[in-house]
Amino acid sequence: MEKKTNIVLLGMPGSGKSTVGVLLAKRLGKRFVDTDLLIQEQEGKLLSEIISQEGLEKFIEIENRVNAAVVAENSVIAPGGSVIYGKEAMEHFREIGEVVYLKLSYRSVARRLGDLTKRGVVFRPGQSLKALYKERCPLYERYADHIVECDGKKIGETLEAVRAKIRK
Repeated sequence: MEKKTNIVLLGMPGSGKSTVGVLLAKRLGKRFVDTDLLIQEQEGKLLSEIISQEGLEKFIEIENRVNAAVVAENSVIAPGGSVIYGKEAMEHFREIGEVVYLKLSYRSVARRLGDLTKRGVVFRPGQSLKALYKERCPLYERYADHIVECDGKKIGETLEAVRAKIRK
């Protein structure tokens, strides 16, 4: 089997997927793909607009479709945190890359995130951040080839921890 050339970063919003992804891509000489931007380009709207106008279920369908169709080689891919609700997208990412879960404690996630609706975070009306966290973490772990504990780490330390995992 040929070596997978892509790295897919999973994690809660605020876990550093985009920040670490850009730096990792630079360090490894890879392209960087932010799939939230692909969704916005294809739909011609901000994520928060899609969610408010189309609803959560439709957004998850769009996100799954866009992510399942990503064509990439030698890239670091950072999908949105809700990508794990899309079975086809996650199967596709596992086929085309090594999946790394940037794991943060609930406390760290809560501290890093501001207004969830402005960020375009997918959560049901009345759902708390804690409930969202508890719902998603087992899914991130299920799909991950590698888990990197990010609590207490600076960006550079997280970057090195990811590099160490993908070298093995």
